[in-house]
Amino acid sequence: MLSPELVFALAAVPAAAAVGMGKGGVPMIGTLSVPIMSLVMPPIAAAGLLLPVYVVSDMFGVWAYRREFSGRNLAILMPAGALGIGVGWATASIVTDALVALMVGLIGLAFCLNRWFGGAARAARSADVPRGLFWGVVAGFTSFVTHAGGPPFQMYVVPQRLPKMVFAGTSTILFAVINALKLGPYWALGQLSLPNLKIAGLLLPVAVASTFFGVRVTRILPEVLFYRLVVSALFLLSLKLTYDGVTHMAGL
Repeated sequence: MLSPELVFALAAVPAAAAVGMGKGGVPMIGTLSVPIMSLVMPPIAAAGLLLPVYVVSDMFGVWAYRREFSGRNLAILMPAGALGIGVGWATASIVTDALVALMVGLIGLAFCLNRWFGGAARAARSADVPRGLFWGVVAGFTSFVTHAGGPPFQMYVVPQRLPKMVFAGTSTILFAVINALKLGPYWALGQLSLPNLKIAGLLLPVAVASTFFGVRVTRILPEVLFYRLVVSALFLLSLKLTYDGVTHMAGL
């Protein structure tokens, strides 16, 4: 029989690798980290444990993409994301994870279905302020509550059809800022602790190495395949979020 320490390590190492590869630009793989850790600990505790891993990996991701990003998108999304974090913090005791998961899941499914069956042939959209502010607030809010800020970001940016490296760089830099802003509220809510910080420190080498591996994978992926993976991963994640939201709200 495996020891509890070994079982924990078998979950923690892949979770840290998923964080790093996500920061390197591999579509949506970072969203697997909290679900993986939730196999061995409560989801809220898992989110608190992994946040420092996210933040440090972000630094290396930002360096890797320091020349490849959309400045206009970041100028719109960063303040909106900060506002979303504030809303998440203010409503932390009111809004349930299940409700947020269901909301994000349903919106993501609708986006993917429209993309596949109704909107794929439309011309590329520009980075407009009204949509950017809305989806930026939603991304900040859902990132704060469930570390699931990716789907709202994608729903705003994917229709712009940015070059894949610009898309990946914009995502990495935006969520580097959002994750750094989450540290204070997470600490205030008791979701960070010194023992968790020590564990996070042990996981950092895995996450950092995976960040650079993720950048390499993103560079060699054909652009058409990259966006197919982005939308397919969004669809699968949205299915899971919808299922989790429904089952938790129904008490199943």
